[in-house]
Amino acid sequence: MIAIAVAPSTTMPWQLQLYQKSLKKQQKIKLLLELLGPLEGQRCLLVTNGDNNGAMNLVLRQAGGDWSWAEMEEVGIPAMEALLDEPVAHADSERLPFPDRAFDRVVVIDVHEHLSSVSELNQEIGRVLAAGGLAVVTTPNGALWLPVALLKRLCGMHPRQYGHVVQGYTAAQLERMLQAVNLTPERRGAYSRFFTELAEFAINFGYVKILARRKKGPPVPTGTIAPGSADQLRAVNRTYHMYAMIYPFVRAFSRLDTLVPGRGGYAVAVAARKAA
Repeated sequence: MIAIAVAPSTTMPWQLQLYQKSLKKQQKIKLLLELLGPLEGQRCLLVTNGDNNGAMNLVLRQAGGDWSWAEMEEVGIPAMEALLDEPVAHADSERLPFPDRAFDRVVVIDVHEHLSSVSELNQEIGRVLAAGGLAVVTTPNGALWLPVALLKRLCGMHPRQYGHVVQGYTAAQLERMLQAVNLTPERRGAYSRFFTELAEFAINFGYVKILARRKKGPPVPTGTIAPGSADQLRAVNRTYHMYAMIYPFVRAFSRLDTLVPGRGGYAVAVAARKAA
C-alpha cells in the first residue's frame, strides 16, 4: 500500500481512512504511477467525476509534480479542498477550465463512463496537454461478459447504480478514442482482477442495498456506492469498524488474483502521448 504522510498529532481524515481500506483505489494509484513515470518538474492535472474524496489527489501530489485538480461533481469539492488545502476547479466535460497546452501530464480517472458523449472530453484532454505530454485515462472495463459484471447485473447493481451511463470501455476502445484526438497510445494496463472485484462488489452491495437503506438521515444519492462524506461514514461507523477489523482478510483474499491467468482486469488504463 502506498504510504500517506499524516501529522502524528492529528486524527486521520475520513477520506484517508476510506482510501486505506479500498483495494481498488490503491491498485489504481499504483498502476497510474507506473504509467505516468517520473513526475518531478511536470505540470500535472487530475480530472475526476465523483467517487473521489480527495485521497487519491493527496497520494498523487506526494509522488511529485506540480498538480492542479478538476472535479465534475460540485458537491464534493469543499471536502476535497479542505483535505488538500488547495483549490479544486469545477469542470465540465465540454470545457476544462484551463488554458491550451497547460499540462505535461493529464490524468482522467473514471470519467468517461459517466458521460453520454465522450468526444468533447477527449478533445479537451488533447487541448490542455502540452506537446510531448502524456495523458492517462482509466475506466471500468466495458466487457459485458466478465463474470463479476454479470453478477452485478443479476443482483440489481446496474451501471446506473454506480452513476454510469455505460458499464465502461475496453482498453482498445480507449485507445481508439485518444487516437481520434491525435494522441498516440503508448502503454495500457489493468487492475482489479476477479477476486479484488468480487470483494469490492460485496462491499458496495452491502452498503447500497443494506446499510444505506437502514441508516438514519437523508437518503444516499444514486451513484453513491460507498460513504462519500464524513456524515455518511459516521452513519455506518459501527459497521465500518467491523470491516476495518476484517480488512486484512479481505486484502489476503484479493491476492488470489495472482492465480488468475492473463493480464486483464475489471478496470483498464491507457497512456497516450501528444506529438512533440
